[in-house]
Amino acid sequence: MLKAVGTKILVGTLMFSLLLTGCAKKEEAKTPEGQQGAIAGSVQIKGSDTMVNLVQAWAEDFMDKNSDASVAVTGGGSGTGIAALINGTTDIAMASREIKEKEVSDAKAKGIDVKETVVALDGIAVVVNKDNPVDKLTLAQIKDIYTGKINNWKEVGGPDLKIVVLSRESNSGTYAFFKEHVLNNENFRPDALLLPSTSAEVKEIQGNKGAIAYMGLGYVNETVKAVKVAKDASDAGLAPNLETVKSGEYPISRKLYLYSAGEPKGVGKAFIDYALSSDGQKTVEEMGFIPLK
Repeated sequence: MLKAVGTKILVGTLMFSLLLTGCAKKEEAKTPEGQQGAIAGSVQIKGSDTMVNLVQAWAEDFMDKNSDASVAVTGGGSGTGIAALINGTTDIAMASREIKEKEVSDAKAKGIDVKETVVALDGIAVVVNKDNPVDKLTLAQIKDIYTGKINNWKEVGGPDLKIVVLSRESNSGTYAFFKEHVLNNENFRPDALLLPSTSAEVKEIQGNKGAIAYMGLGYVNETVKAVKVAKDASDAGLAPNLETVKSGEYPISRKLYLYSAGEPKGVGKAFIDYALSSDGQKTVEEMGFIPLK
């Protein structure tokens, strides 16, 4: 009789222990966003130079909230990031342009169904030295400057000064977007100075009164000047900012993307979810880009 009672007590204890364990697991699965230790693992993110500072800021916030998670972010250009995703050397590609059809087919050839997530909006600013008196350019003038038809600032109402054209390299998503949407796929002028990063463009403009560049809105600061962009000569033009980009009125606006190999999972999914969260979108605005809502 005593043996039977002892057995019942043991079984009851085990059942109670299992019940507590199950509850604990359920609680862990429902850990609120932001609690340390909620997510564990690592993720590699590579690509857009335009996005690298934004994504790095997300990564730092995400790791602060999830102490067992590791997020490594490197630039190199949108094309480089997408190529790395296809080759399996990064988990997530960041891109300031939409993935190309050939890249999609290359991925499918390797059994990869690329998943696209829009994470922010951006305006491409046309930037000059802050001492340059020119404060507005039409889309046609910008195209003519970058294709070599306009060579001196006096041709667009500025001083008698040679225009020094700066551009990103061809693996840049900003380069690809600008060429397609502003140059209508015409070639850049052969004497354009190709620079490896947007930061290098900003530095060059600071010290060169004749320079002009194009860049993501998040890189524009008080040391350079973003001109108003007009659709034509009769248009007053608009400066790139939160309101004009979000409304779609600014002529050179775009989306910013994160791409994954299939539906994101684990730390990758948690990171993308964070980027889309209210905290993540607040960081978008703090970094000079445009939140989705």
